Amino acid sequence: MRIGILTSGGDCAGLNAVILAVVRRAVLGYGWDVVGIRQGTHGLMQDPPQAIDLNDYVNNDGMLRLGGTILGTVNKGDPFHYPMPDGSFADRSAEVIAGYHKLGLDALIGVGGDGSMAILHRLAEMGGINLVGIPKTIDNDLALTEYSVGFTTAVNVAVEALDRLQPTAASHDRIMILEVMGRDAGHIALFAGVAGGADAILIPEMDYDLDALTEHCLNIRKRGRNHALVIVAEAVKRDDGAAVTQGDDGQKVRYGGIGHWLADELGARTGWETRVTVLGHVQRGGIPSPRDRVIASAFGVHAVDLIAQKSFDRVVAWSKRKVIDVAMADVIVGPRLVDTNGTMVSTAKGLGAYIGHPPKTARTAKTV
Repeated sequence: MRIGILTSGGDCAGLNAVILAVVRRAVLGYGWDVVGIRQGTHGLMQDPPQAIDLNDYVNNDGMLRLGGTILGTVNKGDPFHYPMPDGSFADRSAEVIAGYHKLGLDALIGVGGDGSMAILHRLAEMGGINLVGIPKTIDNDLALTEYSVGFTTAVNVAVEALDRLQPTAASHDRIMILEVMGRDAGHIALFAGVAGGADAILIPEMDYDLDALTEHCLNIRKRGRNHALVIVAEAVKRDDGAAVTQGDDGQKVRYGGIGHWLADELGARTGWETRVTVLGHVQRGGIPSPRDRVIASAFGVHAVDLIAQKSFDRVVAWSKRKVIDVAMADVIVGPRLVDTNGTMVSTAKGLGAYIGHPPKTARTAKTV
């Protein structure tokens, strides 16, 4: 048996732990060959396909601790709508499918988020690719899995930032605002806000009121504290409903800047000096957390076992403290949003943090 593995979408901590787990289970458990495809689907478009033999990595225990992905990745260049040098777009999906077959692969493990999964699912259906998916995204927004590879490390980075901002805020009588990633979901901001003791947690799933947020900060001062911590997810909109963006990357809008806008507003309304920290890609890199290593390892082993069982078009997932697998079609349904009536939101409220209120019009994406 000869299987391939690729990483697609944005990088995150734990990808190399996934690769290592796949190699060890496939080589040591089944005696198979493992091929690593470089730069996601882009590597399969090349002629010859860009790939490396991964069998020798079976003893490379350093990969467990290594951030990023040794295979490289790509988060743009949809093969069904691929940007060409002359500004036009072309369907290059047939080249990707041909690359898979040129490598003589019996199955493919795709490690990615919902966008990558949707593309790989479509390619598999068209090209007879035996596909198994592994969820990875710092946003933790894939349906039907409680955790995705990379999420816990990103939260840890955000919590450490809040821990470091708190004494500076106290030393200078300031409101400190931390802007974090998450795309259209607020999981990072919510988990980090609760763990890091944020006084206000703003996420895209909840509406907020600037007057109420201002009053909340002023009440903190009235109670005798000279500082406040605010964490805001990048997709949170201004009070007029407009998203704060920094252009686009050719395929999707890039969020960024809500922290600075909020600092100007809160500073003017409260009279408090404000400062902003934007974590950005710091959340993606670095050494993976122990939980991400465990999740990545369990996912990699289970993905290989699914191939051995000839159970394809499945995605491994984490549910109720164990690994399961679910139909890929049930995963690529759009982002899994924060449950506005769930435990994490009620916990934030119970701790006295300002988190706003559920929107009048319910969001349609899944919250489970």
